[in-house]
Amino acid sequence: MPLTRKAYRAAILHSLADPAEVGVEASYEYFEDGLLVIENGRISALGHASDLLPRLPADIDITHYQDALITPGLIDTHIHLPQTGMVGAYGEQLLDWLNTYTFPCESQFADTAHAEEVADIFIKELLRNGTTTALVFGSVHPQSVNAFFEAAEKLDLRMIAGKVMMDRNAPDYLTDTAESSYQQSKALIERWHGKGRLHYAVTPRFAPTSTPEQLALAGQLLGEYPDLYMQTHISENKQEIEWVKALFPERDGYLDVYDHYKLLGERSVFAHGVHLCNEECARLAETGSAVAFCPTSNLFLGSGLFNLPMAEKHKLNVGLGTDIGGGTSFSLLQTLNEAYKVMQLQGARLSPFKSLYLATLGGARALRLEDRIGTLQPGTDADFIVLDYNATPLLSYRLKQANNIAETLFVLMTLGDDRTVLQTYAAGQLVHQL
Repeated sequence: MPLTRKAYRAAILHSLADPAEVGVEASYEYFEDGLLVIENGRISALGHASDLLPRLPADIDITHYQDALITPGLIDTHIHLPQTGMVGAYGEQLLDWLNTYTFPCESQFADTAHAEEVADIFIKELLRNGTTTALVFGSVHPQSVNAFFEAAEKLDLRMIAGKVMMDRNAPDYLTDTAESSYQQSKALIERWHGKGRLHYAVTPRFAPTSTPEQLALAGQLLGEYPDLYMQTHISENKQEIEWVKALFPERDGYLDVYDHYKLLGERSVFAHGVHLCNEECARLAETGSAVAFCPTSNLFLGSGLFNLPMAEKHKLNVGLGTDIGGGTSFSLLQTLNEAYKVMQLQGARLSPFKSLYLATLGGARALRLEDRIGTLQPGTDADFIVLDYNATPLLSYRLKQANNIAETLFVLMTLGDDRTVLQTYAAGQLVHQL
């Protein structure tokens, strides 16, 4: 295969570490006039254009962006493929919202053609918004996951997904059984896990919709395939938490249900965690588990405010999630806009560099993929995006007033959306262009 080498010149910014651990100044690397060199789908060099240009072959293809910022591709650690068609559904909190809108919408994925159509729309929306990796819930139907992975494989995307396991407390038309969920998940794992840049996640929807037998089999799958992911929901809504206590009176709280069935671990991601306590945060951190912070969804469904400072205190890995369709935007820029407000309401600040970290390297660490994605370090996958400073008249005008990269970044995260993403690259290939 011939060597393919390209270079991209622009302002370039990426995270190096969590600002909460190393301080803001040591947490990022910024090149005002930077150069990113790609070889065969991976980053081979990153630095100041003035340093790197003299070392490059004279015939290398260089794309030079004016008024633009290159960052790593964004990482969404919690999102639902089958809820694409019901984003912005009016008037309910979590449990009523599931019954009124979500379950009927997800039932359509019994039809393979429908699953394929939505998978195509869903992936295009991710890429339009600069999201190059996502941890994705399918529906209870295996065809939802097959359709998603087939579409992702064609573009060589790094994606993680799983079939929902749900054998109680849901409509009959949408439940599986403990055994069928195990067998269907196993077949999907054998077909997709580790194929190209694809990974499988064991996906019990949440404790109330799985019997103890199903949760035990979910834990068994994780034991049989040690590098699998696990995704589920936790402590999103106070009514939900009380329901879990009633369903599992023998367990010491919501997290202990998952702990008992061996679902905590280094590739386990728990969505929401709005009402976690200190002890639960400590246990999640101790097991290497992660939480997906979903601010747009938590506000839209009235669930509450995630306590990021408490998670930081326990050195708990936290990624960012859009949680489509409880969340109202595929844009992680817009999600960070809401995250800032969630922190403000708690008297805490969310710096632009912490926001960048959450949407890139923090997400990669939550997924244990920081050696492959989430930064622009040489040797990592060439998943990156180009953000246009002139995407809208207001953004263009506002950024002309910005005095430094911190202000520029913050404005991009408050005024930016899908229109700001000029191009998206995955494994060095252009997969979206405005």
